[in-house]
Amino acid sequence: MGPLLAGGAAPGNRERWRRDEQLWNDVWGPALNAHRAAAGLAPVTEVRNHVLTDRPWLAADPRLGPWPVPDDPGVFQTGAWLLPDERPLPAELESFLDAGEPPVYFGLGSRSAAAESSRSMVEAARALGRRAIVSRGWAELPLPDGGADCISIGDVDHRALFRRVAAVVHHGGAGTTAVAALAGTPQVVLPQIYDQHYWAERVERLGIGTARGTGSLAGALGRVLEPGTAARAAATAAEIRTDGALVAARHLVQRGDAS
Repeated sequence: MGPLLAGGAAPGNRERWRRDEQLWNDVWGPALNAHRAAAGLAPVTEVRNHVLTDRPWLAADPRLGPWPVPDDPGVFQTGAWLLPDERPLPAELESFLDAGEPPVYFGLGSRSAAAESSRSMVEAARALGRRAIVSRGWAELPLPDGGADCISIGDVDHRALFRRVAAVVHHGGAGTTAVAALAGTPQVVLPQIYDQHYWAERVERLGIGTARGTGSLAGALGRVLEPGTAARAAATAAEIRTDGALVAARHLVQRGDAS
């Protein structure tokens, strides 16, 4: 790796950190500063340093994703930031939900995936005698066929939808995991990167679902559709807080820390 530079970073690592800093500025800087301008605040020139401070806030539910050091004064855990969504579910989706037993929801959010993934999803549901809802997501997943037992949807209110499905099969994003847990619906997590593996582990540890391993998707789905998983998911849902965004806003105002 070559000789270390001042501060303990090797030359290659320092260059990676510089590129990472530039990535934060390029990707999130414009949106962040647009919101800051609307609030009458000065622009931020170093987004990463602005976000990764020495006084972090943890926007995760204490039951679902607890900070490992209890009562750590350096971390303020607000709870998940779940904002209300007043949009009604699309009429076609409502009709599908009303037409039979609760279906299984499949969605990969912003995760990339091959178009054939949706065939595996629908076939897994069919193997268990279940209907399927496939969220197109960023991957624009198509339906595998024109069967009446499956439907394709775009962006909808997950809080309204997840209460009405038998299981949620998803990528393990923090928001999707929290909303599924709040709905009391069993989960199958298909983690790929970053914190998705953490949320998959938490879902398994709480007994409210499973992370698909080397087995089949139908096998993982069958496990979470057992009555015991549904009972644990319902019990956990009663412990999930819904005031995280309000807690964060109040703390921000009380501290006068809007900069």
